[in-house]
Amino acid sequence: MNGDTLYSIGDLARRTGLTVKTVRFYSDAGIVPPADRSPAGYRLYGTDAVARLDLVRTLRDLGLDLPTIRKVVDREISLPEVAAAHADALEVQIRVLRLRRAVLTAVAKRGSTPEELDLMHKLAKLSEDERQRLIDDFLSAVFDGLYDHPAFAAVTRSLTPELPDNPEAEQVEAWVELAELFQDQGFRTTMRGMARDMAADRAPDGSTGLPRTLAEVLRSQVTPALAAGIGPTSSEADPIVTALAAHYAHIIGLPDDTALRRRLVARLETMDDPRRDRYLTLLAVINGWPAPESLAPVFEWAVLALRARMPR
Repeated sequence: MNGDTLYSIGDLARRTGLTVKTVRFYSDAGIVPPADRSPAGYRLYGTDAVARLDLVRTLRDLGLDLPTIRKVVDREISLPEVAAAHADALEVQIRVLRLRRAVLTAVAKRGSTPEELDLMHKLAKLSEDERQRLIDDFLSAVFDGLYDHPAFAAVTRSLTPELPDNPEAEQVEAWVELAELFQDQGFRTTMRGMARDMAADRAPDGSTGLPRTLAEVLRSQVTPALAAGIGPTSSEADPIVTALAAHYAHIIGLPDDTALRRRLVARLETMDDPRRDRYLTLLAVINGWPAPESLAPVFEWAVLALRARMPR
């Protein structure tokens, strides 16, 4: 085959696998112009027409529109430029489709009503800025007036959800439930109480021991008691209660007395809110963190054990 070879529309169709109608359409659009005419007036095409049609078919399969394709084959714009722009557009479409799939999957799992579906869709499709405003509003309500506290930055980071660009269905479902929690005034009040407790319970050096340090000692002291079947009111629990109270007294620099133990009970009861556990679980799903261990049984055991040893 040489450079003078000419093809009819039928020849091009056979060589490219396109229909005659499709080749004629691209020719009429000026994307594959004829190189010459036969004595009978039929269009004839050069060897470059095969390559152009192969490129056109590939670009169409990738979703490019005809005006853009014409500019590419005519070299008015470069193929890399078009590919980059189209890839960006496809990325947006993929995110939207993934989000829709995630919402529908979550609805199928939850058996949601039409009203819940509408809410899930609205919450799921919030922009990054809108999601951040919702998060900031919640954290501001919880930590209002406590921004100078030394633990503020670390605690807020540990409570901030970061929904990924391409969330899985369970992350979307977790985000929707968490967004609903953000707007629960009772939960806000509970979290704000915890934040104020944290600010109030400072050691003499100004550091804070709540809630992480307290939770750690509770886990280390009470979990073995639960595993061993030690009841909170039994005599075997006495040294555990003494150790818990002594540790809390050390954290805040106050003596171990009835007032301190009442204060510790109040702290534990505030921390033992099932919504707090749920918040941390949802947060782990959204952020891709390991699932947190529920301390509810530990809190309940400790509260019963402390109360059993207080004067009536």
